[in-house]
Amino acid sequence: MGTNSQVTTAMETENDVPAPAQFSDDTAVCIASVKGLKENWQKWSSEHQEYQKHNPFSHDTRPSVVVPQRGQDDYGRPLQGSMTEQRGKDAHTHISREVEELCEVIKNIGEPRDKDGDGGGCDGKVTTVEFGKLFEHYVTISNKLVGILLRARKQKLVDFEGEMLWQGQDDRVVITLLQ
Repeated sequence: MGTNSQVTTAMETENDVPAPAQFSDDTAVCIASVKGLKENWQKWSSEHQEYQKHNPFSHDTRPSVVVPQRGQDDYGRPLQGSMTEQRGKDAHTHISREVEELCEVIKNIGEPRDKDGDGGGCDGKVTTVEFGKLFEHYVTISNKLVGILLRARKQKLVDFEGEMLWQGQDDRVVITLLQ
């Protein structure tokens, strides 16, 4: 029995493992890197768990999850300072530039006309172009002409009849640059 107690004592003192300096250099690097990997994994794991506590789409039912309700300012918006918010801002800037570029193309290839108002002509002039002509010129710039036209109409920069424009079918539809 005395032998078993000595074995138990030897097993309990695993903290007395020889220092890495006693091993070869490759073994010491391996022990240190595994320890570093474990620490990095634990750090990532706890950060992810904390993030999931605030994620309204996770299946976490803890009361710390605050889901914005309709009517609140942050409803349907990404978290302040998040990468999602930055990507949204970048996309908005890109689309705004494309709308401005479309307006410039309409100014360059369009024809100035009087606004169809009361016939007095005092409302000023507008620039108009047919969709077919615009499509031929703009297709070398971007393949998203109709989407950009819809965005420009939503911003009240251009006007045209119909909800959607189709190549060939709507080539004679007049697009009016309002500003």
